[in-house]
Amino acid sequence: MALAATLVCGLGHAQTSSEGIKEDFKPSTLNQPGQEYPQVNSQGYARFRVKAPQADSIRVSLGLGGRGGTLLTKGADGFFTGTTEGPMDEGFHYYHLTIDGGIFNDPGALNFYGSTRWESGIEIPAKDQDFYALKDVPHGNVQQILFPSKSTNTSRRAFVYTPPGYGKSPKKYPVLYLQHGWGEDETAWTNQGRANLIMDNLIAEGKIKPFIIVMTYGMTNEIKWGGIRNFKIDPFQTVLTEELIPYIDANFQTIADRNNRAMAGLSMGGMETHSITLNKPDLFGYYALLSGGTYKPEELKDKAKPRLIFLSCGSKERPEGVKNAATALKEAGYNAVSYISENTAHEFLTWRRSLRELAPLLFN
Repeated sequence: MALAATLVCGLGHAQTSSEGIKEDFKPSTLNQPGQEYPQVNSQGYARFRVKAPQADSIRVSLGLGGRGGTLLTKGADGFFTGTTEGPMDEGFHYYHLTIDGGIFNDPGALNFYGSTRWESGIEIPAKDQDFYALKDVPHGNVQQILFPSKSTNTSRRAFVYTPPGYGKSPKKYPVLYLQHGWGEDETAWTNQGRANLIMDNLIAEGKIKPFIIVMTYGMTNEIKWGGIRNFKIDPFQTVLTEELIPYIDANFQTIADRNNRAMAGLSMGGMETHSITLNKPDLFGYYALLSGGTYKPEELKDKAKPRLIFLSCGSKERPEGVKNAATALKEAGYNAVSYISENTAHEFLTWRRSLRELAPLLFN
C-alpha cells in the first residue's frame, strides 16, 4: 500500500510533499529481505511505515536537530507512517523505534551493533558511494578467529580481512589493527564501515599495497554511557599487544615488524590508538585517529618516530583542531596528514572516507 505523502517532524508539525519532497522513494539497501520500508529518496529524506495496531505512539529515533526524532502518524489500517523533517546526512545511520515508551528495532530493517545494542540501520545513498560499493572485482576474505587471552581468562574474538590472493603463495603482508567506536564491536568496520569492500576496490584499482586488517573488541570492562573517562587502557593494551598481535603473527602470513604494522581507530578506538601507540611506539610504525583526537609533538618526543600520523574528522565535527594538529606535527618534523570529510559528522561515512584516504598512505 502506498504511503500517504505526509511529512511529520519531531515537533508534530506536518508538511506535505508539495513543499519540495520528491516522491522518488525507494527501499533502503539495508532492509530485511522483501521489506519495502524504511525508504529513502534522492534528496536524503527517510520514510517509515510500521504496523502496530495496538500501539498509541511510535517515534523513530532518527531525526534532525536534536528534536527527538520523527513522530509517526497512525492510520485506520493500523500502520504508523512518517518522514524525516529534512534530508539526512549521506551514509549509514543507526536508529530504533520507541513504541509506547518501549524501545524496539524496526522489523523492516537489518540490525547492526551500536550503542551497546543491536540497532536498526538505514543507508542514505552518498554521491561518492562507488568507493564502498560491491563490485565485480576480486574479493578478499573476512574470517572470524578466536584467540586465547590469559589476561581475561577467555577466548576473545577478532575478524581478519585478508586481501585477494592471500594464501596462494608464501607472500607476507603488512597488518593494520583497526578499532571500532564506543558501543560498537568487532563487527562494525565490515558491517557498517564496508572496510573489506573499500579495500577490495582500492586494490582492484591499483591504488594501495595489499595488507591485512585485524578488528577486535576494544573493551575489557563494561563502561556505561557517560562513564568513558573511567576506561583504563592497560587491560585492552595487554590483550592487543601481548595476545592478539603474537597470535596474528603466528597464524597469518604477516611481516612482523614495526614498519609493517599500523594502528587506527574511530572515536573511542582513536582514543585507544592514541594511548597504545604512545605506550608501545616500538610496535607500530603508522598511527591514525579517525574522529578520535590528535597527537601533540611533545607527546611523541624521544619516542620511536612514526612513519605516518593520519588525523581525520567530519566537517561538522571540529576540523580546525585536526588541521591545526597536523600543521603543528609537520612543523615538528613528523609526516602528518589531515583529512576532512565534507558534509558529514561523527558517523560512518566520515570513517569510510577516512579509511579510503588512509589506506594508500600505509606501508609505502
